[in-house]
Amino acid sequence: MRKLKRPKNRELHPLMAYVLLILATIVLSGIFYALDSQSTFNKVNTINYELIPQTEVVTSLFSLSGIKYIFTNTVANFANFTVLTNLIILLMGISIMDKSGFLQTTITLTTKKLKKKTVTFLFVLICVISSIFGELSYLIFIPLGALLFYYGKRNPAIGIIASFAALACGSGINFLFTSSDSTLLYFTRLATGTINQNYTFNFGMYLFIMIVAVLVVSYIITIVTETIIVKKLPKYEFTEAELEEDVVTKGEKKGMIYACSSAIVYLIIFIYCIIPGLPLSGALLDRNQVAYIDKLFNPNSFFSNGFVFIVTMLFILLGLFYGIGVKSIKNHKDFFNNLGHSLDDIGNVLVMIFLASAFISIFKRTNLGNVFVASVGQVIANSGFIGIPLIVLVFLGVGLATIFVPSTQVKWYILSPSIIPAMLNAGMSPEFAQVLYRFAETSFMNITPLLAYFIVYLSFLEKYNQSDKKIRLFESIKYQIPYTIIISLSLLVLLVLWFIIGLPLGINVFPSI
Repeated sequence: MRKLKRPKNRELHPLMAYVLLILATIVLSGIFYALDSQSTFNKVNTINYELIPQTEVVTSLFSLSGIKYIFTNTVANFANFTVLTNLIILLMGISIMDKSGFLQTTITLTTKKLKKKTVTFLFVLICVISSIFGELSYLIFIPLGALLFYYGKRNPAIGIIASFAALACGSGINFLFTSSDSTLLYFTRLATGTINQNYTFNFGMYLFIMIVAVLVVSYIITIVTETIIVKKLPKYEFTEAELEEDVVTKGEKKGMIYACSSAIVYLIIFIYCIIPGLPLSGALLDRNQVAYIDKLFNPNSFFSNGFVFIVTMLFILLGLFYGIGVKSIKNHKDFFNNLGHSLDDIGNVLVMIFLASAFISIFKRTNLGNVFVASVGQVIANSGFIGIPLIVLVFLGVGLATIFVPSTQVKWYILSPSIIPAMLNAGMSPEFAQVLYRFAETSFMNITPLLAYFIVYLSFLEKYNQSDKKIRLFESIKYQIPYTIIISLSLLVLLVLWFIIGLPLGINVFPSI
């Protein structure tokens, strides 16, 4: 009797995965709406600090009005998806640096005598610290991470995976007080006011623990990358020409001098424009703000609005003047041709970004995420836990909430009126509560496809994929899971030890009050 052949395993295309996520979201919104799913959280009155109950309900898209929303807003959401426009602009700058030879020469000069693990650690550390520049760091360091490892004769996917882990898991830790921290502090003040309206804060409130966290997370990501991720990835095939040892010539050194000189002049002008109080200075700041960090990174500041263009112009200058020095750019035709180098074969990336933007906007519209976050707040507020059990509960609750709502500000707006009073009543400081929140969300940020910049990570994995099989959505998440497990456990242990010992979080700030 003739045996029937088993069908070959069919891989799920990453684009199809997003389609299924969209369909699942629409169906689930209809189910939860029919079940009248809702959750209530407390909003703080900014005048008298009274708690005002606010209810989050599910919006169904499994209906005629929901279908109308999808058809009428999907294109607009894609057009306004800042990931797309910012990526295209920044890729032009990276393109000219790469095509002119600037990146290859720079990487050769800076990494040739360093060990592989040292290069990985330094790059990861830079990615973690770059969180001060916000989410745009994803668009800068993911492409650069791929090229760093490519020119280092290693699989570019290593750089892509490590950079995304560092950017996402480092988004909530920085020894510098960032704009996001300032925004969170506003909600922390309000929530603290429900218990103690005279409590005072300072910008160095968690300086010490953040310095330790930055080094710990950078080290963990380096070890996980070199011992786990490298072994999971297939061998990357290089041509004989690509494997040849890179030697920096006199002409290339001359090009570096040209490039660095132009960058120094540009940066001097730029830095002068963000220093307040000097003649004709501070042009890029929002003068309506009080704190300098808000003047610099407030959404209304010229610096914040023009940051993508500022960085792109720096990249273009570096590539242009290096190209002039080594004569890889001889005329305006060479210059403009180089600008589009990194945009070659970007069609698949555009389709991915389109579906990702649709998925994110549809999920937000259903309000499923906010309902879940509000439910987490209720559990924490009603738990009655104190001490270490409360720390663990908040950490896990915030971590799970991050998977459904990556937005740092939205989650804290909902959760702070529940977490802050619970921790204050347990004898813990509001600064410790904010640190706990930041550590928890940053540990899980790298495994949610609802993060707008996750699609950039997936797209670049696919761009450098040499296999006939597509990089699957869930496969890209699997690469990130080891980072999440080890970092979350490490940061949780760090928080518990800091609390038990009573070490200062920052300047004159302690875990307990």
